[in-house]
Amino acid sequence: MTATAAEREKWRGIFPAVPTAFRDDGQVDEEGYRAILEDNIRHGVHGFWNAGGTGEGAIMNDAQRVAVARVTGEVCQGRVLSILHVGSPTTESSVKAARAARESGCDAICCVPPVIYIGNERSIIEHYQRVADAADLPFFAYNLPQMTQVELTPPLMEKIQRAVPQLVGMKHSAFNFANLGIFAAMGLRVFTGNGFLLLPALENGGIGVVDAPPSVAPWIYVELFEAWQRDDLDIARARQDETRAITELTRSNGTPHHNTKIIIGARLGRDLGAPLPPVNRLDAAGRQALLAEAGKLGLLEART
Repeated sequence: MTATAAEREKWRGIFPAVPTAFRDDGQVDEEGYRAILEDNIRHGVHGFWNAGGTGEGAIMNDAQRVAVARVTGEVCQGRVLSILHVGSPTTESSVKAARAARESGCDAICCVPPVIYIGNERSIIEHYQRVADAADLPFFAYNLPQMTQVELTPPLMEKIQRAVPQLVGMKHSAFNFANLGIFAAMGLRVFTGNGFLLLPALENGGIGVVDAPPSVAPWIYVELFEAWQRDDLDIARARQDETRAITELTRSNGTPHHNTKIIIGARLGRDLGAPLPPVNRLDAAGRQALLAEAGKLGLLEART
C-alpha cells in the first residue's frame, strides 16, 4: 500500500508512548493495559505508540506482542489511531508482530532498525521491507541510535523511502534535533521522540510527539498541540514550559518505564505491575518520592 495525501495528513498530534501493564507471571495484564489506554483517551490524545520503548516491546516475547496488539485494536479501533511497535532482535519475530498488528486492527506499525547484530544499509532496508510487507499498513521508522547503535540519517531515509512504499513517517529520538526539519522537508510525517521538544518540533516541521511523558500528563500536551493549531502561542509556550518538570520526573532515577506505570496507576487506583526483567525497577522509597513529586505536579488526579 502507498498512503494518499489525505491518509498521511491524519498522522499528527499527541501519541503517548504508553507503558504495558504486566502481571507477576510476566503475562500482559490486559485489563490494566486497557485502563491505561482509556485514561489517555479520556484526556484527548490523538493516538498511541504501543509496545515501544516505554511499553517494553523490544524485550517482549511473541505471545506478549500479540496480546498487546489485540487489546490495542479492541480499544482503539474507530476511536483513536494506534501505531504498534514491532521491532525485535530478529526479522522473523518482527514479521509475526506486524501480522498481528494488521489482524488486530491496529492502524500502523513502527520499527527500530535491526538490533544486537548491527546491520549495514542493505540489511536495514531488507529488514524494513519484510516487516512492512507483512502488515502492509502505514509504516513508521524509529530513529533511536542511543539504543540501537544505528542512526537513520537523511541519506539512509531517502533510500528507505524509495524501497518501502508503506513508509509514512518516523519517530525521531536521535540527539541531532536539526535532522527533524530535514526529514519533514523530505515529505515524512515526523514525531519528535522527546517530551520536552514538542513546540520546537512543531516549529520545525514536526507533526506531534511520541514519548512517555504525554502518557502521564496527556492534558498538558493536548492543550499545547491544540493551542499551536489555533495559533495561540502564549498558551502553547506556557504548556511547553510545564513539560520540563514532567519530562524530568518521568525519566528520573533511570526508571522511566516503572515511573510511568506508577504515576498512571496511582491516578487509576490500580497496580500496573513492574517492568519485565532486566528493566530497572524503583524501590519502595523511590516510589514514595516519585508519587510525592507527581502529586505536586497534579499528575495523580484525572482531569474532567
